[in-house]
Amino acid sequence: MKGFPAVFSVRSHERCRLFLILRLIGSRISARCFYSSFGSSVKRPFPDYSPKRPSIKDSELVHRITTTIKQRRYEPFHSIMKPFESKFKSDYLIWVLMEVKEDYLLAANLFHWSCIRRDPSLEASCIFFQISIAANDLASGRRLCRGIWERASSDGDSSFRLILGKLIYTYKDWGSNPYAFDVFIRTLIENGQIKSAREALSKILNYDVIPSLELCNLLLSKTADGIDDEGGPNVSLEVFRELSVVGIQWNTVAYNIVMHCLCQTKKVKQAHRLLFRMYYRGCAPDSVSYSTVMNGYRIQGKHLSALKVFESMQQEGVKPNAFTFNSVILLLIEIGKLDEAEMVLEEMISRGVFPDAALYTTFIDGFSKIGDVASARGMYDEMRSKGISPDSVAYTALISCFCRNGKLPEAEQLFREMASSGQKPDAFTYAALVDGYCKAGMIDRAFSLHAVMIRMNIPSNVVAYTALVDGLCKLGDVDACTELLREMSKKGVVLNVYTYNVLQNFLCKSGFLDRASRLMDDMEASGICPPDVFTYTTLMDAYCKTGKTDEARDLFRDMLRKGIAPTVVTFNVLMNGLCISGKLEDGRDLLNWMLEKGVLPNAATCNPLMKQHCIRNDPGAATAMYRWMKCRGVEPDGNTYEILIRGHCRARNMKEAWFLYREMVDEAGFDPGAETYEALMRGFLKRKKVGEGREVLEEMRKRGLSCGDDEGLCRAFADMAYDEGDLDLCLMLCDEAVEKTVCSSK
Repeated sequence: MKGFPAVFSVRSHERCRLFLILRLIGSRISARCFYSSFGSSVKRPFPDYSPKRPSIKDSELVHRITTTIKQRRYEPFHSIMKPFESKFKSDYLIWVLMEVKEDYLLAANLFHWSCIRRDPSLEASCIFFQISIAANDLASGRRLCRGIWERASSDGDSSFRLILGKLIYTYKDWGSNPYAFDVFIRTLIENGQIKSAREALSKILNYDVIPSLELCNLLLSKTADGIDDEGGPNVSLEVFRELSVVGIQWNTVAYNIVMHCLCQTKKVKQAHRLLFRMYYRGCAPDSVSYSTVMNGYRIQGKHLSALKVFESMQQEGVKPNAFTFNSVILLLIEIGKLDEAEMVLEEMISRGVFPDAALYTTFIDGFSKIGDVASARGMYDEMRSKGISPDSVAYTALISCFCRNGKLPEAEQLFREMASSGQKPDAFTYAALVDGYCKAGMIDRAFSLHAVMIRMNIPSNVVAYTALVDGLCKLGDVDACTELLREMSKKGVVLNVYTYNVLQNFLCKSGFLDRASRLMDDMEASGICPPDVFTYTTLMDAYCKTGKTDEARDLFRDMLRKGIAPTVVTFNVLMNGLCISGKLEDGRDLLNWMLEKGVLPNAATCNPLMKQHCIRNDPGAATAMYRWMKCRGVEPDGNTYEILIRGHCRARNMKEAWFLYREMVDEAGFDPGAETYEALMRGFLKRKKVGEGREVLEEMRKRGLSCGDDEGLCRAFADMAYDEGDLDLCLMLCDEAVEKTVCSSK
């Protein structure tokens, strides 16, 4: 490196080291990005200031002015300058400032006096801006910078480059305080010039000027907010990476902004990793850091991960704030753990953090969704007792809760209370009541309330219309439904898939399969709300129940071809249809395909297969299926046990049937139906086990059940008891048979 300055070799070493670091950490910033963002790693020196030189005559006048204002500094400045006013040229301002720049008071008086006479040049303004920042008069410097920008911004995009050039030109000889660039770039950011601010920042980095952390945080936050075309989460992340390379030591505020941006772009795992890296970088996360990551997981539906973040926060001793508590409560409510959410609410209040109306509304809505009307009402009353006035959202949530649970009088009373409190019901409030009336079969009242809504110029939403369609479907009035759909279209109400699904469900249940198929074609043709998995599943179920399994399979293939993911219910519908049609092998293939695709079957998936095995008099295969379910963690339901018990009874495997019966009742806690009891009794009769059959009969009667041939079974048991010589039991059963005959004849 002989012949080159020592600083150049150091800079080259730093450049190589930076590239090595970038490669090791897998950064996506390329060498081209490095140079384009920050310029050459060899830093430029600031230029020397070389203004226009005054003539001999001008120099003499400048000297006289300078001497006069220094000697008479305590007199009013306009009096001092009055003799020179007519001779004072614009260039004189810079020349005199050169002589008095060390005396800030004189320089400020001269500059303000000059501004009254005429607007100073851009160069003169930048010079005094540098002087004011060097003198630590930051307030005057900021005002002057805003004034410079406002006067020059009319020139367009190039104006900031002109100002920045003058600031660089005047920096070395007039101030040398790097905060001057901070103030200028801050002015650009505050005026929404994000692109210009980033370009200005890149320019000053070439002169080895490192911006303040406050400025970098401001740039991060404004880009994250997306205040212009250059803003947005991705831009903010890019700024963070770029400024990290030049050595900015970020603080907690900056990391919080970046984690928020990562969560906005659905990179929550990256945000979580960054949260833990903060500790190793000497920057402690705060409650906002943890809450941001936790809320990111919650929005993605990863509730377990969110709760783990909250646990980590507690282990680190970071005190949660209101946002943290709100996030945890929302998360617990979403996963249905309302009791735990109430416990967190109590802890929140005990720490002096008090819930707002939005949080109470979330609780009301959460209790409403699980049908806990009492708790929803309790939250509403607690909200009122704490002096928090419910808003229209809270009222609507509770009204919806009452309507969903059939408490229409309470909903109507709350609706009146809402109006009297000054809260105006909106379209969602009316829709909740309309839906409540329709579910209760009060279609006339639903249409009357809908008419009131229209008269009050409250635009009816698709929720209200869907409720009306559902109500008309329950009445079986297809023509009225069709007319209502036309009305919706005329009024510009965009139909959603739920409206179509309500109508299609009715058509399928009513046996209008051709019309249901045409409706699905119309949905596809509209392009607005194509069929979803529920649409396909409903029509497939109707086809299967009518024995049209080929049509159901065609629908299933069409669904897969269009990229619509089937649910376990879809598989269950098709499985049931195949098994009803006796296509056991096809059912097995479908189950294997489910497992290959990672869809976990449930009891409703396996029951049709077991039933088909039992129909084929192969209860052993059904039992093997049952054991397979248990090994896979698929819990059997009551129907599973009944299928197995009846299958083994038909095959006279009474020991196995009785074992399954005891497991069903004693361990699983399911109650058998009358057909299962009858199968057990007939099985024991065939095996000539009178005592066991009699025990089953007694258990059946204790549960208040009766089979179709109760009298015949009593007689059969009596005959068998007589053959075995048990006359007491025989007489008792004969009496019961006679009693049954007499009661039935009455």
